[in-house]
Amino acid sequence: MSTKDVYILAIESSCDDTSAAVLQNGKVLSNVVANQKIHEAYGGVVPELASRAHQQNIVPVVHQALAIANIDKKQLTAIAFTRGPGLMGSLLVGTSFAKSLALGLNIPLIEVNHMQAHILAHFIEDEAQSIPKFPFLAMTISGGHTQIVVVKDHFDMEVIGETIDDAVGEAYDKSGKILGLSYPAGPQIDKLANQGNPKAFPFPKPKVQGLNFSFSGLKTAILYFIQKQTKENPDFIQENLKDICASIQYTIVNIILDKLKKASKQTGIKTIAIGGGVSANSAIRKALKDGEFKFGWTAHIPKFEYTTDNAAMIGIVGYLKYLKKDFTDEAVTANSRIKI
Repeated sequence: MSTKDVYILAIESSCDDTSAAVLQNGKVLSNVVANQKIHEAYGGVVPELASRAHQQNIVPVVHQALAIANIDKKQLTAIAFTRGPGLMGSLLVGTSFAKSLALGLNIPLIEVNHMQAHILAHFIEDEAQSIPKFPFLAMTISGGHTQIVVVKDHFDMEVIGETIDDAVGEAYDKSGKILGLSYPAGPQIDKLANQGNPKAFPFPKPKVQGLNFSFSGLKTAILYFIQKQTKENPDFIQENLKDICASIQYTIVNIILDKLKKASKQTGIKTIAIGGGVSANSAIRKALKDGEFKFGWTAHIPKFEYTTDNAAMIGIVGYLKYLKKDFTDEAVTANSRIKI
């Protein structure tokens, strides 16, 4: 082990996934995620159940991350953790654990903004993904967030567009609920959409000023459409499920693409990176790659394991902050509504 090597233990607990990772400088040695299946029965994340599951999972997940990385906790240089945004109870578990471990090992503590981490996941040293050049446009799309961000430097970011109601991930999950699909519905809609006709059922695109988004109107339009059709034909969903999913996905992707095109034109920036759970969606990935030919974009698409909530993305931010000696003191508290 080189004396120059920096070993970061990263902890992510913003929602319902407990994750721990170990990074050696900018390279991921381990990235362990414990999913919470308990929420499937409720059709969404139950905060109280999530925080209890984090308490059960955090010690074994950290232990596994260290074991896979093949390093002892005494070799760690610093601890990075998600301070926010997210569910307060979930964040408290990760924050408390990180503070205690950093104190016990007498090493620096580094707080990380979850939304910055989704963007900076592109800076993880991995042959499967390329590192974007500044400035670039980042689109973070997940169950709780939809944002367009101008990224001028690692920690110089400006939100220029965001959702005024539902996030894109919510639009997928709520549409899935209307169709009787299990939670989370996004991956199922994506899979079914690939087998359907995207122009079978036209849904309205909301007219929202500037670079902001709105998905509540689309969700309502889908609900009314399904109610009307099933009243006339009780088997409508079953008979047309693939086409319905394809039409929903086609509309959502077009809403996203329209705003990205507008943002690129307004800023003059043609380097575009996506992040967040919904960036795993096949149609969004294809639309971004197609944009390279259609609009002259340079597209950066993250490796699948860095799209959903994971500690590797927390670790790369921790490493970048460590290089700046940007540490946090033990008085830090979780913040569920922290901004970029």
